[in-house]
Amino acid sequence: MLSASDLDLARLVQPGDVVLCGQGTAEPLTLTRRLIAQKDEIGPFTLFLGLCLSETFRSEGTGGIAFRSYGGFGTNAALSRAGRLDVLPWHYSRIEQAFATGFLRADIVLLQLAPPPPGRSGYSLALANDYVAAAARHARVVVGEVNPDAPWTHGAKLDWREPDLLVAAELPPQELKPSRFGEAEERIARHIADHIPDGACLQFGVGAAPTAALSGLRHHKELSIHSGVMGDVCLNLIEAGVVTNARKPVDRGMSTTNTVLGTRRLFDHVHDNPAVQVRPAAHTHDHATIAAIPNFRAINSAVEIDLTGQANAETAGGRYVGAVGGQVDFVRGALAGDGGRSIIALPATALGGKASRIVPRLETVTLPRSDADLVVTEHGVADLRGATLNERAERIIAIAAPEYREELSRAWHDRESQHAT
Repeated sequence: MLSASDLDLARLVQPGDVVLCGQGTAEPLTLTRRLIAQKDEIGPFTLFLGLCLSETFRSEGTGGIAFRSYGGFGTNAALSRAGRLDVLPWHYSRIEQAFATGFLRADIVLLQLAPPPPGRSGYSLALANDYVAAAARHARVVVGEVNPDAPWTHGAKLDWREPDLLVAAELPPQELKPSRFGEAEERIARHIADHIPDGACLQFGVGAAPTAALSGLRHHKELSIHSGVMGDVCLNLIEAGVVTNARKPVDRGMSTTNTVLGTRRLFDHVHDNPAVQVRPAAHTHDHATIAAIPNFRAINSAVEIDLTGQANAETAGGRYVGAVGGQVDFVRGALAGDGGRSIIALPATALGGKASRIVPRLETVTLPRSDADLVVTEHGVADLRGATLNERAERIIAIAAPEYREELSRAWHDRESQHAT
C-alpha cells in the first residue's frame, strides 16, 4: 500500500482525462488533496464532483481543472458563483445508469474504501454506493484510499473490481453535522407530522426543512427508511425505537440508503451493521422498488414554488445552488405506490423575509406541476391533489407569508386576465 507522498497522479492522469472522486462524506480526502497538489504536473483535465462538503476544490488555485457536477450544492456553490462549474441537470438515477453503462466517461476514479473488520472479507465502499462506484467498472485506473476510520457497510462490498492502486488515508472521513433549523422549520415539521402515518416509509432530502421534519417524528411508531441519504437525525429515530423498518416489504428490518451523510456517531452505528444497507441508486432510486412500498413519504425541499405547484430545487439568481438530484425519482415512485405522498417543504420567505419563496413564475422547473402533491410552509399545507390551476393558486397563496399574499393574488389575477384576452 502506497503512502500519499509516493503516489504520482501525474503518471496516471493524462491531459484531457475525466476524473471522478467520491462525494460528500465519501470524498477520499488524501487522494483529492494529492490531485490538487499535482494538478500543474498533469495538465488540463476535467473533474466531476458530486455533493462536495470539503474545502478541497476552491476556485482559487485550481486553474487548468474544468469542474462538472450534477448540482451546485455544498461548497460547489462557490465554484458556481465563480462561473467555474458546468452542471449536468439529470435525475440522479440516470447519472448512475449512464456511468454504469459507460455512456458517461470516467478515465480515473478515486474511491474511499473501508478495510474489512474481523470476520469479514473484502473492502467496502463505506459511505456511498453511488455513480462513482458504478463508473469504476469502466475506468482506466481506479485508485482506492483505504481509510481505517471509514465504516465497513453492508450492501456496499467492493467485489467486482480490485483497485489498481491502494493508498493509505491520512485523514478521517469528512463529516456533516445535522442542518440547523429555526422556528419556521419547526412549524413546518409540525404540519408534516400530521401527514405521516404510523408505519410509513420515509425518504428525505438534505437541508433544514427535511431535518426538522424528521426531528418532529419522535412520537411516531414503526417507521421505515428507504432514502438517497441517511443522516444523524435518522439515528435519533432509530435509537428512540421510532424507526423499526418492520412494515416495509422491501428490505424489511433494514434502513436503506445510497449515501451516509453524518458525523462520527452515525459512522460508528452503520459500521458492520446489517440493519443498514448502503445500496446503489439502481435500488434506492428505482421507480418500481419505491412504488412497491406502501405509505411511502417523499419529503424534499425547494428553492421556490410557483402558484401552480411547480418546484425549483436548482437555481437562485441564475446560479446553481441545488440539483435535480433524486427528487423527481422519489416523488414519482411515491405517488405510484399505495398510499404514497410527496411533500415539498420550504419556509415561505428568504433573505430574512425580504423575498417570498412562493413566486408567480419560476426561473427553473425541477418538479413539474403534474407531479405536485403536498406543499408545506410554516403557514400551513396546500394539498394539490386533483386541484385545478385556480384552486392550486388559491391554496398556495394561503400558505405564503401574509405580507406577500395580496401581491401574489394580483399576479395570478393578471396572468388569468392576459390568458382570457
